[in-house]
Amino acid sequence: MTSSSTPGRRTRENRTATRRRLLAALGVGVPASLAGCTDAGLGLGVETGPTYEDGTVDVPDDAEERSVEEMATAEAVAELESQEGVTPLDRLAIVDHEYAFEDDFRGSTVQGTVENTGERVEMVEIRVRVYNDEGDQLGRYLDTTGDLDQGGEWAFEVILLESPDDIASYDIAVIGTPT
Repeated sequence: MTSSSTPGRRTRENRTATRRRLLAALGVGVPASLAGCTDAGLGLGVETGPTYEDGTVDVPDDAEERSVEEMATAEAVAELESQEGVTPLDRLAIVDHEYAFEDDFRGSTVQGTVENTGERVEMVEIRVRVYNDEGDQLGRYLDTTGDLDQGGEWAFEVILLESPDDIASYDIAVIGTPT
């Protein structure tokens, strides 16, 4: 009788252990996927974020730091917060982009053009990440526009708040909100 109750007990214990393993796996897996740590973060080849293009920086020799007043104006105008609901869209393309130093409050900027090759897009956002000589990211800056029609182009200007001497390179991506 003891031998017949032992297999039943092992089965019940195995079910309990299996249930515990399942709950433990869900306890780790569900929050990770909700936090965005899915296939892209695991290196499985699934791209979920925007695709960035590299850009080069050629700071003019006479580029100067912004004055206190110019920095206050630049900070008031520079966009730092991403829009809700923006995502990579195949219909949006960066036609051109370049680093440009403006001799006023704008200082270091990235300027260029985005084209909409598909249906109207409700919101378009350009993201620029800037890096120093060591490859450390210094900041992320944005420019946005709304209602870009099919075939339409948008000339953007992203104001970078970093000192021109600190910026060695940048990368850029375009994302949007479909209608």
